Amino acid sequence: MINNLQIIAKLSLSIILSGFIGIERQLHRRTAGLRTHILVCLGSCLIMLTSLYVFDIYKDQVSLDPARIAAGVITGIGFLGAGTIIREREKVKGLTTAASLWVVAGIGLAVGCGFINAAIFTTILTWIVLFFLRYIENKVLTGGLPE
Repeated sequence: MINNLQIIAKLSLSIILSGFIGIERQLHRRTAGLRTHILVCLGSCLIMLTSLYVFDIYKDQVSLDPARIAAGVITGIGFLGAGTIIREREKVKGLTTAASLWVVAGIGLAVGCGFINAAIFTTILTWIVLFFLRYIENKVLTGGLPE
């Protein structure tokens, strides 16, 4: 069983990692920004910690699968992501924000179960995708046209 210091560290790390992604979304004035990304990741981390806690308490009494609650998070986050998607005439906006919410949910689950290196590396890769690939899309692929 993990101790209180480990719980605080994991919850805090989930805030830090998702904050990096949320800042990028906030800077580009997306519907889900800093606070939304942090809350999704923090909630996912807490749910994973709770799942592991319940598993640890009842592992000798009943057959439990801690991954079942995590699977529910990934399913449920789809509804939140769907709320960020907007169709405007010939364009669909918000897909990247919805995807980033899905990723931060995964980051929170990873931090919660102790898969810290994967969570950190995923945060770095996500930030690269959101920030640097935007530049490539705008400058190279679209010839510098505004979004």
